[in-house]
Amino acid sequence: MIVKTCNRYQNNQIKNLIMDVLSEHGFEYDPEKDYDLEDIKQYYLNDGSVFYTGIVDGKIIGTGAVKRIDNDRCEIKRIYIKKGFRNKGYGTKLFDETLEFAKKHYKTATIKTDVALRKAVNLYLKKGFVITHLDTENKIVYLRKYFH
Repeated sequence: MIVKTCNRYQNNQIKNLIMDVLSEHGFEYDPEKDYDLEDIKQYYLNDGSVFYTGIVDGKIIGTGAVKRIDNDRCEIKRIYIKKGFRNKGYGTKLFDETLEFAKKHYKTATIKTDVALRKAVNLYLKKGFVITHLDTENKIVYLRKYFH
């Protein structure tokens, strides 16, 4: 897999991949949560953030992003791998790329994810993140990692 920063022409491909993965897990498009997918370049590529694509045989099979919160903090987001490409190390590779970017540019990274995504949560814990909050009402796990 080749990891590249996305370009503006990939917006629809990326959105479709992410929405397909979300749909597999019973989630639908939510304008409050998914507005960043409408213009990835504007949301991620103009302020010290980054959006990566994982490419196999010329096709996008995964994504990963780092969103700047402020000069010291960021959020790692949008770690998704297309069905059929999972459990082959691609998700870990994309996550490692986002983690490396975050470590280079920020002091702290946060992640929030659905509690049902246990494999993802276990990966984040394995990579040194700690759970800072569990929102049982909304079924969200909040994690954090300090770099410096």
